[in-house]
Amino acid sequence: MELDLTGRHALVCGASQGIGRAIAHELALLGATVTALARSEAVLADVVAALPRPAGQHHHHAVADMGDTEGLRTVVQSIVAAAPVHVLINNSGGPPGGPAHAASTDAYADVFRQHLIGGQVLLTAVLPGMRAAHFGRVVNIISTSVKEPLANLGVSNTVRAAVAGWAKTLAGEIAADGITVNNVLPGYTRTQRLSGLVEASVRSSGKDASDIERGMLAHVPAGRFGEASEVAAVAAFLCTPAAAYVNGVSIAVDGGRTRSLS
Repeated sequence: MELDLTGRHALVCGASQGIGRAIAHELALLGATVTALARSEAVLADVVAALPRPAGQHHHHAVADMGDTEGLRTVVQSIVAAAPVHVLINNSGGPPGGPAHAASTDAYADVFRQHLIGGQVLLTAVLPGMRAAHFGRVVNIISTSVKEPLANLGVSNTVRAAVAGWAKTLAGEIAADGITVNNVLPGYTRTQRLSGLVEASVRSSGKDASDIERGMLAHVPAGRFGEASEVAAVAAFLCTPAAAYVNGVSIAVDGGRTRSLS
């Protein structure tokens, strides 16, 4: 099985913590040179310093906010000018919870800009380099809500579905260039995002965190929360030569929680 990414350049967004950081680690292990992108330069420096270097890679970091369209465009253009990007991990933090009907129009617009518009800015910047190499991997870290909407995550459900539709469209448009576009859908995964959702439920319900967590796990056949490394392993595989014929799919990494067949 061909898993080697030596000589490939990976841009990993949201790499300062959680799933993004774990994906950066896995891609580096496979031989890719990694550029870690997030908002906090101090944290990113530590992330890059800790990345594996099995092929003597020189990893880098870049500071950008996915919600700042023009700032993001400037940063990613600088990245690709220095070295073409062959692997794009499109990953960004989830929005606050709440019902869809109660969310403001600004809330929808801000999250749409962060997730969909930000992804488009990244794609248009990296696409020429992928086409030139006839090798490209775009992996979007979304949510199982694109298969089954999650209660009290109205804005997230809506915008995540938009990203999934965008990705499926792209998968059909650029596959002939040797580029695949796929989505990874994390379930309940031990990250700061999960901790934040549990804390919000504690505040709104008055229940203990342990009760909230037991209620969540009651719907997970595996009976436990996932680890960021488990999501990262799936994302990293989709970036390898071995996954060249996997295109336009959304893969749930959720311990069996999602019940739908498609």
